[in-house]
Amino acid sequence: MSVFIEQNHSVCDFSTSDSWVILSPIEQSIKRKIEAVGTPLKDWDIQINYGIKTGFNDAFIISTEKRNEILANCKDEDERQRTEELIRPILRGRDIKRYGYEWANLWLIYIPWHFPYQFDDSIQGASEKAERAFKEQYPAVYSHMLQYKEPLSKRNKAETGIRYEWYAMQRWGAKYWEDFYKPKLFYADITQKLNFCICRDVMFCNNTTYFIATDNELILNHLSNYLNSPLIDWYYRTLSVQLGEKAVRMFSIYVLEIPIPPIGQDEIYKSYKLSESEIIYIESKMD
Repeated sequence: MSVFIEQNHSVCDFSTSDSWVILSPIEQSIKRKIEAVGTPLKDWDIQINYGIKTGFNDAFIISTEKRNEILANCKDEDERQRTEELIRPILRGRDIKRYGYEWANLWLIYIPWHFPYQFDDSIQGASEKAERAFKEQYPAVYSHMLQYKEPLSKRNKAETGIRYEWYAMQRWGAKYWEDFYKPKLFYADITQKLNFCICRDVMFCNNTTYFIATDNELILNHLSNYLNSPLIDWYYRTLSVQLGEKAVRMFSIYVLEIPIPPIGQDEIYKSYKLSESEIIYIESKMD
């Protein structure tokens, strides 16, 4: 055994990386080239956001049939219009595919803390005033939520009924809620292959999903091209936490380290200056 190790060993340089993945010489070469050419995502003009956390999906995430039922229970057209604005389509991690998504006809009843006074900074903690206004302005939605009051009230005891009302979502994206209305790049938190998809529609997502937000749509297109490539799929596995043999966790601390070449460089292998043998190696890893 000692003779085999002596003849077949390779030296791994950990001085320039926080990763403890053991790589072969060709893998080390590919990794060095990617890192030499690309700029980590953390240095791009982007923001990575987490999806909505409701704390009790049965109440907040509904089918199209239930949405239509709630809308039918609205007492007049004004309430119906307000309610339609409140109920938005939502994606889950399992709905995200490479370059696209398959919407499962699910909707999110989007109820922030202190709704409908979520932008009133004077409100601190659970507000009876907010609940009265919610019941008055959105009676059909309030009635739907009321049937779940007991389990909703049993959510995080340090928060529910103290920091926010029993009918509100646990985390509503207070600092980035407007990004759900903009073009964005969705990806799942757990995946067997890196799958990113651009969405230009008003679309929300739950907490099994992340999304990259930027006001520069050119950046979104560029990032989508690279992040969906087999090369970056391979590279990410040298950084990330893996689950079993194939699946990876898309933690932001790792995603933000992915090096991407400047806009205008669209040929992936050429951009990173990979040799023919290195290209063949990467493609051999594709399923």
